[in-house]
Amino acid sequence: MLLANVAVQYFKDGGPIMYPILMVAMVALAVVTERFFWWIRESAKRDADVLEKVLAAMENGDFKAALQNSRGSEDPVVRMIFRGLSHVHGSLSGALKVAAGAEIKRAGRFLMLIDTCITVAPLLGLLGTVTGIMGSFKAVGGNELAVSAVSGGIGEALIATACGLGIAIFCLLPFNYFNERVAKLTFELETAATNVEVMVTRAKQEGFDTMTFRRETASELT
Repeated sequence: MLLANVAVQYFKDGGPIMYPILMVAMVALAVVTERFFWWIRESAKRDADVLEKVLAAMENGDFKAALQNSRGSEDPVVRMIFRGLSHVHGSLSGALKVAAGAEIKRAGRFLMLIDTCITVAPLLGLLGTVTGIMGSFKAVGGNELAVSAVSGGIGEALIATACGLGIAIFCLLPFNYFNERVAKLTFELETAATNVEVMVTRAKQEGFDTMTFRRETASELT
């Protein structure tokens, strides 16, 4: 209770600029929390065993088994492979790119918003610094020096600056972590897509008929 009272008092002492700073803090906390739990759920969906089975089946030229094993998987890489195999008779490369792009977009959701919070929060803190110092100078320039007004303006400036920097620091660490996870997922998707294209090209050279494969697996693709 005491801590809450202190926080409220600091908020009041920070001046009017604390209201937009509070809004930025709430947005940042909500987005970081959502992304954190999203990545936890996404990590639980990864299935290295299924991915290995799918790649092994394609390596052996058994694309029907690869399609069956990848169907219904929640692993983003396996899901991309399934989309690619579903269009192996047409534009395989295009299907893989579209599927990979969709997975990367899902993984990078709200990162721009976190980046905006990192940029805006210190600027709002700096604005609070300026307005607080301006208030102090007004007090100094008066007929009588009001010590409490001067110290209040300086305190407002320091509180606003500290809060703005604190929000930016809070957002920066998870922002870099999320970016690293997106980069890792992008690399895995690109690697898997390249492997699929290489194996399908080799299979075609060995006589793999994509149209026959399409007819044989038509019921699985619908």
